[in-house]
Amino acid sequence: MMLAASPDVRAAEAGTAELKADRTAIVVRADPRTGKLIRSVIAAPAAPPATTGAKPQPQISEIVEKAAKAHDVDPLLVHSVIKVESNYNPYAISSKGAEGLMQLAPGTARMLGVTNSFDPQQNIEAGVKYLKYLQGIYKDDQLALAAYNAGPGAVEKYKQIPPYRETQNYVKQVGKQYSNARAAVKTKAEAEKKADPAPPAQAPPKPEYSKLEKFVDENGRLYLRTSQ
Repeated sequence: MMLAASPDVRAAEAGTAELKADRTAIVVRADPRTGKLIRSVIAAPAAPPATTGAKPQPQISEIVEKAAKAHDVDPLLVHSVIKVESNYNPYAISSKGAEGLMQLAPGTARMLGVTNSFDPQQNIEAGVKYLKYLQGIYKDDQLALAAYNAGPGAVEKYKQIPPYRETQNYVKQVGKQYSNARAAVKTKAEAEKKADPAPPAQAPPKPEYSKLEKFVDENGRLYLRTSQ
C-alpha cells in the first residue's frame, strides 16, 4: 500500500478538493468497491497555504520535534520529507489523492488511525510513525524513502530503489534537502561557537599563609611566631 505520492502536489482547493473560506475541505473519491463517487467534508485547521520556499511555522516545527523524538527519527529528515512532499502546505493533495503535510494516502491514513489528514498533528504523527516503520524494515534511509514514495511492495520487488523516475527523483530531492539541513545546523553551531567562545579556565587563587618568625627571649629560649 502506497503512503506517499509524487512531490508534485497542489493546494486542496484545486481538482479533487475545494478549500472553503471556513477551512473545510470537500474531498471527492471513488469507492473502490462500487466505483461511485463519494463526497465528504473534512474540517481543516486554520493556517495559510504554503508558498515557494516556505518555511515551517513554529507550531509545525513543534509537532515535528515531538513526533520525531517519540519515534526516534531525525527531525531534520522529517522536515526534508515534508518540504519535498507538500512544501509545508497542510492542505496539499497530490494527483494520486495523497493528502496533507506528509502526503498520506487515504487508505494508509485510515490504517494509522488518522481521521483528518489535513490536521497537522495527525498527519505528522502518522507520517513519522510510518517512516520509522520503514526505517526499521530496510535499515537504510534511501530504501525507506523509496518505500515511502512508491510503496514497500516496489522496494521488495526490486530489492533496491525502484527504477521509477518519480521515486528516484524523490529520493534524491529528499536526500539533498536532508544534507543541506544538516550542513546548515552544523554551520550555525560552529558560528555560534566562534561568536561566543568559552572563557579560559582560571586556576583557583593560592591561599596565603602568615610567615613564621623565630625569636629568642631574654632567657635564651627559642620561640616561633607568625608575622603580622
